[in-house]
Amino acid sequence: MAYVAVSGGEEAIEESIQLLEYYRSGTEKDMELEAIEKKMSLLVDRVMSEAGLYAPTYAALALKQCEGSTDEAVFLLRAYRSTLKRNFYTNVTDTRNMRLIRRISAAFKDIPGGQVLGATYDYTHRLMNFHIKEEDSAELYQRMQEKIASQEREEVKPFGRVSDELKREGLLDTYEKDDATPFDVTENLLEFPAGRSARLQTLSRADTGFISGLAYSVLRGFGQVHPTVGELRSGYVEMEVSYMNSSQESIYIGEILMTEVEAFNQAEDKNQLKLASGYGAVFGRNENKAIAMSVIDRELDTGGKYPPQDEEFVLMHGDCLEMNGFISHLKLPHYVTFQSKLDAVRKTRGQKHE
Repeated sequence: MAYVAVSGGEEAIEESIQLLEYYRSGTEKDMELEAIEKKMSLLVDRVMSEAGLYAPTYAALALKQCEGSTDEAVFLLRAYRSTLKRNFYTNVTDTRNMRLIRRISAAFKDIPGGQVLGATYDYTHRLMNFHIKEEDSAELYQRMQEKIASQEREEVKPFGRVSDELKREGLLDTYEKDDATPFDVTENLLEFPAGRSARLQTLSRADTGFISGLAYSVLRGFGQVHPTVGELRSGYVEMEVSYMNSSQESIYIGEILMTEVEAFNQAEDKNQLKLASGYGAVFGRNENKAIAMSVIDRELDTGGKYPPQDEEFVLMHGDCLEMNGFISHLKLPHYVTFQSKLDAVRKTRGQKHE
């Protein structure tokens, strides 16, 4: 593909970048990083998930830098992540020990440990609240802190997964523990067929809209899966690394907020009289993406003629950076290639009129 330099382009580009600062300045009122991180947490969660870096403050900084564009923020955060030295790999974490803030099941009314509704927009009226225009943020924060302080503290005990009971009944397949080193998609090119670790990493980092759209197409009939959410859980998971490369001792380095989903549907071979499951896991509280990921994870196992069943189609076209980068390149000068196409059309038209 041919590109050409444009006379005076460097000066124009510098002015264009300054103009971005003008649009970002907007008003004299500043938006502090803490306000973005805490009050736009769902947006921050999405950026972290698609960038593949759990860093709420840096995700907020990226959003502030690029006027709230999720695409640009993901680009900035992932580019920053690529400059960081990787000192450790965390130990495998059992999410059964998640400190839950929300846990529901659409498959069972009564589940071991009970359901925890938590915070959700699912039951709101979704009407504009114009009182927020006059809201006093300091007063709201103080009121919420007092309300929390007045609540009786209750220890949250770890719950097993809903799928554990189904496995005990033989309704879901069980698998032996796999200690093989996961495929790292940040350091290696995808190969097909992709291993399960590569698939889940790629789906977790994929563009939220892309994954949701694919899952929606599956539910509308362009696929075989129409699952039931067996369990959706959000909460904090502790992260540990091995101490001095010892497999016997580990060090706690912090915790992350994440959402995971297991979705169930009938297996392809109905003679097996079993269920099959799909899995989704993302940073933060991005529930719809986690559900969509579980749908696509399951759909990729079915095989078939539809795009959501094609592993290469799904995994190679969902990356936010790749898709937006390739689309954005269409804005760059293509004078040579277009001129050749134009000349070919003119030549053909001329021959027809002779």
